[in-house]
Amino acid sequence: MAGTRWLDEGEQRTWRTFLMAVHLLDGALDRQLRRDSGLPHAYYQALAMLSEAPDRSLTMTELARILRSSASRLSHAVARLEKEGLVRRSKRPGDRRTTVVSLTPEGMEVLREAAPGHVEEVRRVLFDTLSPAQVAQLEEISEAMLGALDPEGAEPRYPRS
Repeated sequence: MAGTRWLDEGEQRTWRTFLMAVHLLDGALDRQLRRDSGLPHAYYQALAMLSEAPDRSLTMTELARILRSSASRLSHAVARLEKEGLVRRSKRPGDRRTTVVSLTPEGMEVLREAAPGHVEEVRRVLFDTLSPAQVAQLEEISEAMLGALDPEGAEPRYPRS
């Protein structure tokens, strides 16, 4: 413990403020989606990722990686979404071990209906609270953190336009 670089008072305040903001942001997004669409935030994210994938389909492994989810947690979520008719599971032709998850037309419609409220909530709790310069700083900060957390760039990144 002699070589530990302890956080000073300002760093400790920044760290705890950041953690609280991330925690409250996730909760706010989850509450809005449940209230307005009946979807937990995690389910919305799964539908959104499928909607952006080629043929609106991903393997369970790909989807778990994108969502940073465990296989068992994702399996439970996909089973619920499938029961509601929002996704379909199938085996990859020629590879019976690989499960493919596909967004159904009903799932796409639920996503289309949920997206406007979700975007408004993201704007309300994040972007409307920041200046354009702060938004740019937040992107830079997030990129710097990703560089430390994922130095090989193995995790999916949102492409710059």
